[in-house]
Amino acid sequence: MKRETAVAGSFYPNNCNEINQHFSHFSEILDNSDFNPKLEFIPKAIIVPHAGYIYSGFTANVAYSLLKGLNPKRVIVIGPSHKFSFKGASVALFDEYVSPCGNIPIDKEYSKNLIEEFDFLDFNQQVHIEHSTETQIPFIKHHLPNTKIVEIVYSDISYKQISLIISKALSNKDTFLVISTDLSHFYTQEKAQKLDNIGLVAVDELDLEIWNSGCEACGETGVKALIESANKLRLQSKILDYRTSYDVTKDDKSVVGYMSAVLG
Repeated sequence: MKRETAVAGSFYPNNCNEINQHFSHFSEILDNSDFNPKLEFIPKAIIVPHAGYIYSGFTANVAYSLLKGLNPKRVIVIGPSHKFSFKGASVALFDEYVSPCGNIPIDKEYSKNLIEEFDFLDFNQQVHIEHSTETQIPFIKHHLPNTKIVEIVYSDISYKQISLIISKALSNKDTFLVISTDLSHFYTQEKAQKLDNIGLVAVDELDLEIWNSGCEACGETGVKALIESANKLRLQSKILDYRTSYDVTKDDKSVVGYMSAVLG
């Protein structure tokens, strides 16, 4: 079985040349910016947005651009379900993940082991028609071409349960982690920036109390789980980029916030 694309042609191009044009454009902007990519730690996880590439692709690519030189055996991508509501989380047991720039093998053995270890995990094929995870695949194919994928889509589940998966992943040097989330949705630019700043500070300081004081995010369960695990494993965090859809649309009446961060 293959995990077929669901949002190629809408959230991102269904053509590899066009996808690579996006990456070239993102890299050109980054190269001409004052961004300082030097880290005091080796990246183990990133938090990235999952909107259309024209809105949030640059922000995501800032994080992925830091992964050069890494060669993990697998990348676990964890994102919220937008189409289906269900208990727990689903781990993809397809054979490979279809991508316009070449398919990526799914690490079925690791995925099956997760399902066997954690009773809140299962495989529900239909919930993997999901953009929060799929939008990450071309980035992974481009920046980590030799890796395998583990796709986890969650719905009604506690962040402490997801944190169990994350702690297991981050304790393995062969595993890299991607947490997918956008920030606030459909507020004015001014209101969105206030809400999103709570999330930025919380991730930067790895502080759940700050996050719970008012941040809004569709993938907050995954982010809170990562913060929980990062504190247990004594990881560091660095915010990389923040912007809203206003930067593209110039509509400040109803915006969506996007953040990227790296932990290690």
